Amino acid sequence: MEGTLTAGFLQHLSQLYSGRLLLRQEYDLTPIIFKQLLQERYLRETPGIIYKFGFPQCQRCLNIQSKYFGRLPDRSIYCRKCIQMGRVSEKEPLFEWISDVPAMTNVEQPCQWEGELTLLQEKASLAIAETIRKNEQLLIEAVCGAGKTEMLYAGIDFAIREGKRVCIATPRSDVVRELAPRLRRDFPRIKAAALYGGSTEKDQQAHLVIATTHQLLRYKNSFDVVIIDEVDAFPFHHDKMLPKAVGRAVKDNHAKIYLTATPRLDMKLASLTRKIPTVSIPQRFHGHPLPVPQFKQIFRLNKHLDEQSLHPKIKEWMKARGDRRYLLFASTVAMAKKLSDELGDVPYVHSESPNRKGLIQKFRNKEMQALITTTILERGVTFPSIDVAVIQADHKVFDEAALVQIAGRAGRSANDPTGDVTFFFEAKTHAIVQARKYTLNKNREAGLM
Repeated sequence: MEGTLTAGFLQHLSQLYSGRLLLRQEYDLTPIIFKQLLQERYLRETPGIIYKFGFPQCQRCLNIQSKYFGRLPDRSIYCRKCIQMGRVSEKEPLFEWISDVPAMTNVEQPCQWEGELTLLQEKASLAIAETIRKNEQLLIEAVCGAGKTEMLYAGIDFAIREGKRVCIATPRSDVVRELAPRLRRDFPRIKAAALYGGSTEKDQQAHLVIATTHQLLRYKNSFDVVIIDEVDAFPFHHDKMLPKAVGRAVKDNHAKIYLTATPRLDMKLASLTRKIPTVSIPQRFHGHPLPVPQFKQIFRLNKHLDEQSLHPKIKEWMKARGDRRYLLFASTVAMAKKLSDELGDVPYVHSESPNRKGLIQKFRNKEMQALITTTILERGVTFPSIDVAVIQADHKVFDEAALVQIAGRAGRSANDPTGDVTFFFEAKTHAIVQARKYTLNKNREAGLM
């Protein structure tokens, strides 16, 4: 065993495992090598479950809620909240690399994008780069379709030139799959990793990691810059442990950039009280106004849908699309299936769809005219030249932020900057009214009304 841990091998392991908090089975190492790394203090064992004031806490997802803990046959406690990432228990610890971390390689001219930013985008871009330079935090409040990704390029370019490590965390795996090819195309000289549930890629000390928010549970003291996309969205907004996990994933000196079109109250208050510097972008990159949602109130709509009968007004809307493509947003998976069964030739997609990736790609490639979806496609994805309808827009799942984001799927292309957005509902809710008000206010703020 002596001599096995050569300098080259240790450097390779450091690239694979530094900044990570992993289970034993996530280390692709023989038992002998793993034991030697522990003995020679390249790795450190961390209890999977600890107790605080007599109550258990998972050391990966930081869960403290008793309902998410279970007992194994030997009565030891394990965490059910993050079990999809592998089981953490009192007898299944975590391990972290504590030896020297290899310096990031500097890359000359990492960004090869040759596009031009608008004046508003340039304002945000400069603020992002300055925030990264100073290791501070910043909120970018930009309407859907403002071109947030391109605004990040100068900041990412600066960070990588300075040998910094960057993570873009986003709520949906579909967004990771859409962003990663764009970023690899525009930053062809860097190492990038796209991480989400089911991804086969590995982060080997990549300059840029594009990941779903939950993937940050596997990191510790790893990133110099973290960019949290759609900070108001599930799961980041709803899970109090995820912001803590983000805090653990960054280094002591770091920059945080928050991106959203629809900040929640806490973020609005932080912005208003100047606790977090904010740049507002009220206009899309192509300069055209946001499509204003149209209201279609239908008496006894829910009864029609319960009887698996599409109301004539919905059928009329679909017929009026002609050859134009469209998304139908459903309140639940059950409702999405009902609509698909009623229409016959229109498939539906949801978070657990086995063919989710394929259906979304087909719709993106214009291989189908229509797609029924739950809220999984409400944000972060771009489809050219589509219209949007929300069925049961008065359902509780469609809050103001969700409706604003859904409306933001239409009119995103410079070649086709308009689009129809229609909300079908039985009772007009506060969220429906506020979503339309938001759109009108942003168009007015941008001087487009």
